Amino acid sequence: MAAALRVAAIEVSHWHSLYDAAYLRLLAGMDDVRLVGLHDPDAAVAADRAAALGGPPVFTDYRTMLEKTRPDFVVALGQHARMAETAHALLDHDYPFMMEKPMGVRAADVEGIAAKAAAKRAFVAVPLSQRYQPFVLRARRMLAEGRIGPLSHLYFRLNRPTSARYPTWQSAWMLDPALAGGGCLRNLGAHGLDLFLHLTGEPAKVTGAQLSTRVHGERVEDYASVLLRSRSGILGTIEVGNTVPYAGTDGEWKIAGRDAILILHHDDTVRLITRDGESTLREQPAALYPDCVRDILDHFRRGVPPPISVHDLVPVVRLIDEAYALAS
Repeated sequence: MAAALRVAAIEVSHWHSLYDAAYLRLLAGMDDVRLVGLHDPDAAVAADRAAALGGPPVFTDYRTMLEKTRPDFVVALGQHARMAETAHALLDHDYPFMMEKPMGVRAADVEGIAAKAAAKRAFVAVPLSQRYQPFVLRARRMLAEGRIGPLSHLYFRLNRPTSARYPTWQSAWMLDPALAGGGCLRNLGAHGLDLFLHLTGEPAKVTGAQLSTRVHGERVEDYASVLLRSRSGILGTIEVGNTVPYAGTDGEWKIAGRDAILILHHDDTVRLITRDGESTLREQPAALYPDCVRDILDHFRRGVPPPISVHDLVPVVRLIDEAYALAS
């Protein structure tokens, strides 16, 4: 049996360390992975995370952690405003890594990371987990088979629980626009915008955008709506928010063309509408993050580029910047 992959994590105060995606819980549960170090500037938070993960060593300086543990792979989280600096440090020291989106607070941050990653042929993965939806795999298969016909429009809505969850999960910085680079659009918007580009296979422009802070009254938006147009004229509507009043999701994913419309509802019901009528089926709940993280590690072990990389994220964050500019 191959030796366990030695993984270190940076800035584990990010909520995805233990909650939602729960990257570190996933890694701690893998037989072929060993967590060798957790870093956070806040020692108490790092210790709290470690206690939930079997007690790996904790550090308040990630450079010290890397020097002492020499991991095979790094999971980089943290405040959006510090992500680009962390990414450059990892690239400069030749560490392969996975970094949570958005990898910065503006497109220029991500472009700089991508340029250095390309020059060094570095492994820089981004866990855009919505690509692992069975709906997306089904849509891509239908597109390849020509069963949808010329595309008309795509619609993606991902509305998550109240942004009050961030302080509860030691990530209060998410409500500070200087540290987070915005609200739900900068964070959740990456998923919907990436799916639009992924499914259409075309570059796009933002044609309209609006933001709302009405529900929670924070300095960052709690709901956003973005209109897109691809190079050939495919239209898209992306809605993201933090306004669900319980720990659940209000979502819908739709791709529509001349010959078929495929829709996934948040209860995992799939509707297929064709000339022959309408049919429904029940998808198995997707293990989005486990599948995504495992795929990233498998690609790394095989010595091939990541399944989703920083280069895939660049056009996404450019669209996010365009949307903020229009909304303002």
